[in-house]
Amino acid sequence: MAEHVCPWWVGYFLISPLRRWFQDPAAIVGPYVKPGMTVLEPGPGMGFFTVELARQVGAEGKVVAVDIGPRMIATLKRRMAKAGLLNRTDARVSQAGSMGLGDLRGRIDFTLAFYMVHEMPSASRFFQEAAECTKPGGTLLLAEPPGHVKQEIFEAELQQAAKAGFAIIERPKIRGSLAALLMKPA
Repeated sequence: MAEHVCPWWVGYFLISPLRRWFQDPAAIVGPYVKPGMTVLEPGPGMGFFTVELARQVGAEGKVVAVDIGPRMIATLKRRMAKAGLLNRTDARVSQAGSMGLGDLRGRIDFTLAFYMVHEMPSASRFFQEAAECTKPGGTLLLAEPPGHVKQEIFEAELQQAAKAGFAIIERPKIRGSLAALLMKPA
């Protein structure tokens, strides 16, 4: 995979209300997130999905948002505070080579990997870390933008996910995306 880090200023375009017309966060994550879950969102940027994820996990749930961009995480925290959802969010700055989630081993119910795996230095490393954090029976929604990620690259990502222990259980339709729902077997 080619490493590319989204510049912090692009984050403002990614949280634009206009994007909701194209990709509705509630419709995308709604089928997979339930109250009380612990959700991992790597590469959340400024939180386009994070606000909705925090609403859906409810007061008993938690969203762990991990990004290598300190400015992205700072803006995400401000948005979560403004929405009254900061207490449901664990927003972390990570290093480029690892998400640094050793404390979450076996605790994640759902991971949203939306338009970010292609930016990781290693898809293999990403899926291995995600698998280590995921509970048996937990799921991961992988979505990539076809403008940046060709079908064969997406299939290679799915192969890396399989090597880490995930199985494809569905190919959901997400507008403007290549997508697959993966599960860590129980």
